[in-house]
Amino acid sequence: MPEAAAPRRAPAGRRRLRTRIIVTFTLLGFCLTALFAYATIELRTRVENQLLSESLNRNIDAYASAFQRDPGNATFSFEGVRGWVYSLDKLGNAPEDWRELKDGIHELHGTEDGQAFAYKLAVRRTPTHAFFLAYDMTQTLQGQGQQNRMLVATVVVFTALALVLGWWSASRVMAPVSDLAQRLRRSGTSSDPAALAPHFAEDEVGELAKALDDYAGRLTEVVQRDREFNADVSHELRTPLAVIRGAVELLLSKPEVDERTRARLQRIQRAEQQCTDLISALLLLSRNERAVGQCDVGKVAQQLLDHHRAQLGGKPIELRLEGEPGVLLEAPESALAVALGNLIGNAVKYTQSGAVVVRVFPDAVEVVDSGPGLSAEDAAKLFERGYRGTHAGHSQGGGIGLSIVRRLCALYGWDVRVRPGEDTGVVATLRFG
Repeated sequence: MPEAAAPRRAPAGRRRLRTRIIVTFTLLGFCLTALFAYATIELRTRVENQLLSESLNRNIDAYASAFQRDPGNATFSFEGVRGWVYSLDKLGNAPEDWRELKDGIHELHGTEDGQAFAYKLAVRRTPTHAFFLAYDMTQTLQGQGQQNRMLVATVVVFTALALVLGWWSASRVMAPVSDLAQRLRRSGTSSDPAALAPHFAEDEVGELAKALDDYAGRLTEVVQRDREFNADVSHELRTPLAVIRGAVELLLSKPEVDERTRARLQRIQRAEQQCTDLISALLLLSRNERAVGQCDVGKVAQQLLDHHRAQLGGKPIELRLEGEPGVLLEAPESALAVALGNLIGNAVKYTQSGAVVVRVFPDAVEVVDSGPGLSAEDAAKLFERGYRGTHAGHSQGGGIGLSIVRRLCALYGWDVRVRPGEDTGVVATLRFG
């Protein structure tokens, strides 16, 4: 008999919609403010460089022209700007890093008395002289650094504001959705769910509520038809079964019935009881409700073994009941008979020789067979509806027995497990509660 495979773990879900809205707002605020800060710095740098370069070019041209007109009176004194002129034969007196510079505007850096400084240097060369204008950029760069820090602080502040705005917006946007989910969850506990659409505005959430109301109405109609059909079928099937039961009991009460006929009548009686139990279990599953009752586990197991013992057809199999007597279970006998009967039936079906042992424990019942064992494919698909094991061959059955067992266990809170035996065969365990 095949073994159940361990259930696969569900993959991790995506982030909640509320979280995604908050993250989106935060990233949008950060990107916009960072882009604005970058554009501000870039634009300011370009404008400053362009204006300063134009100013230095004009002033150094004016300085060179004034020097050529009157070398003795050519002076240049503006705040932050200093000028130098060297004849080409005395260019060695100029600072070393100036001597090879071409005409144009150059940005130079250095240190003086341990303090970093920066300046822009305008260079003009004539056939006889070299002119230099230096503009001190130290304070300008300090101001730029302070402005950059302010822009970074602005980005942080606006990102935090975007986070707060995203949280507030997500709360406002998700409030109707959360309300719809809560109302839908509460309506799921009722057989006649209340309408959702009247509680919401004519927006996307309202449209969703209308669609859910329509779906709930159609689903309720289908469930109602299914329940009525199951009730009708149950009633119509129980009537002929009751007739069969009465007829069999009447025939068995006659002393003139021979042993061969009596054995056949008893087989019909057991088949009728099996059908009645199966109908009761299927009706419970269709209604998804537990029936109240109490049964003796050992007694039900013994009846099932007797039923299968009469159908062995000459197979050399020993059917044996072991364990504790008098174990009571808070469940109807029909539910236990269907669940345990499928496990015993599979064990008998797949065992060609040896023994099928049913062991009763205070909180479980175990079915051990000496059949062909368990394959990996069977283990993966054991309780799937319609699946038949690799050892089924041409045996009868639609592969729904163990699927019904699984559904009954889910309904009553039981647990069914199947594992390979120690040497051969399979061990099926039905644990209660």
